[in-house]
Amino acid sequence: MMKCKNCHQYHCIKKGKRDKKQRYFCKSCHLYFQESYVYQAYKSNINSTTTLLLKEGCGVRSISRILNISSGTVLSRILKIGEQIKVPDFDQLGCQFEVDELWSFVGSKKNAVWIIYSVERNTRMVVDFSVGRKTSENIRPLVNKLIGPRYRTIPIVW
Repeated sequence: MMKCKNCHQYHCIKKGKRDKKQRYFCKSCHLYFQESYVYQAYKSNINSTTTLLLKEGCGVRSISRILNISSGTVLSRILKIGEQIKVPDFDQLGCQFEVDELWSFVGSKKNAVWIIYSVERNTRMVVDFSVGRKTSENIRPLVNKLIGPRYRTIPIVW
């Protein structure tokens, strides 16, 4: 019997062929799989390697060249990894935050895009960020998260 690559049970049966390679069906988790794949994106360590390369500052195209997978696959994997990240709670008393901003432009300098982010001072974890024009509507959710629910009436003036 074949061991399932998803649930690691031995409840798999042969179920057809694809490109002359045997396919299996797991009776426990109801997934189809092959023993080995040709395309690199099916390897089990691709997500962790993509995360490491992103932390090192590699771009999407360089990650796709290094891992030998398409840039579209890299983008979809990054989005799936990002959906799994849970936002930390900073509702404790005594938390201190640092807020910083940077800007760049898209196409021409008339199209300025601002990135405003906040970091918890002790843990250096990113609390929240805002990307877009430097307007109070774009920055209000970030400020509201930092000041808490009791002080939401403070006006933001630039």
